Amino acid sequence: MATNNDLRISDFRISVPQTELDDLLSRLKNTRWTAQPEGSGWGYGTDSEYLKELANYWANTYNWRTHEEALNQLPQYTTVIDGISIHFIHIKGKGSAKKPLLLIHGWPDSFYRFHKIIPLLAASDPSYDLIIPSIPGFGFSSPQAVNGDVSAILFHRLMTEVLSYTQYFVAGGDMGTLIGKSMAVQFPEQVKALHLTDVGYPDGQEDWSTMSPAEQAFGQIIQGWFFSEGAFNMIQSTKPQTLGYGLNDSPVGLAGWLLEKFNAWSDNQGHIENSFTKDELITNIMIYWVSQSINSSIRTYAENARAAYTGGLKSSQKVSVPTAVSLFPGEAQFPQEWAERKVNLVSFTKPEKGGHFAALEVPQVYATELNNFFGKLELD
Repeated sequence: MATNNDLRISDFRISVPQTELDDLLSRLKNTRWTAQPEGSGWGYGTDSEYLKELANYWANTYNWRTHEEALNQLPQYTTVIDGISIHFIHIKGKGSAKKPLLLIHGWPDSFYRFHKIIPLLAASDPSYDLIIPSIPGFGFSSPQAVNGDVSAILFHRLMTEVLSYTQYFVAGGDMGTLIGKSMAVQFPEQVKALHLTDVGYPDGQEDWSTMSPAEQAFGQIIQGWFFSEGAFNMIQSTKPQTLGYGLNDSPVGLAGWLLEKFNAWSDNQGHIENSFTKDELITNIMIYWVSQSINSSIRTYAENARAAYTGGLKSSQKVSVPTAVSLFPGEAQFPQEWAERKVNLVSFTKPEKGGHFAALEVPQVYATELNNFFGKLELD
């Protein structure tokens, strides 16, 4: 299938060899466990008791083939842009007035973040053409880490040159925020509106004298958060390769590294499975495991850090296109003034439930937030 610049689309299906699943099972059953302080729960990181419970379920109950088949019911494709293979889902809405909407995931999730909202948006009125790519270095895209500005260019070319949309909407959070803001800054004529669940965080380069008391208080909270919770960011931004060896070799090690974030960043009211099922948690981990993309995914942090310190990232600039922000209670609670500093804020809402992975955790709420914003907008 040739397109504008002879960029070609290939059908894609997930098909994991049985030998890889057999190897995974052997690794799970031969895990060399380490102890944790008695009664510490999640206080030192991922709770050992829960991780053992999940690993047992993974080895003896979870069925990858069931989830592989379910994922393969979604129309998946790949295309190569600038030498990088981009994996993406493309679902055309059922209505007559369809709005192209690019949904961008973050870390440590994947394109799987959005699978629950697909039926909610594709069949809505107005309906949406949904484009859900895997960020380069993640999942089934090329295992090549690039910074957010590069991903923004690749995704813009996916939308305009590969899929032939002249204008489109963008939504995302976490790394999806960084890429989405960069797209809006670089391509404001084509990105007609942006929806975010965060707008970025203070990094110490701000002029605090220009900030409101609420913004200064938020900045202090984030500084404290980096000392207590941000070690993952520091190592992934500086020496990701050292970490990558262990995560790519041990499924339990990989699960421990990812689960801690799903627990800490969700609105789970004291137990991770109040927000996600075991099958959902494991399927997301499996996407990293079977694609062996954990190393390139965490290396993306280093690429962003190096770009930020050598020339700056476009996402650091204020977005001019109309932007809506939905601040879920499980996210760091920034004031509206901080959002206004970062984007052209036209809507600021605070849903009652949900966290960092809102599309997976509270899909109906998240889909409603998107539709309340994009549903009122028209493309030129």
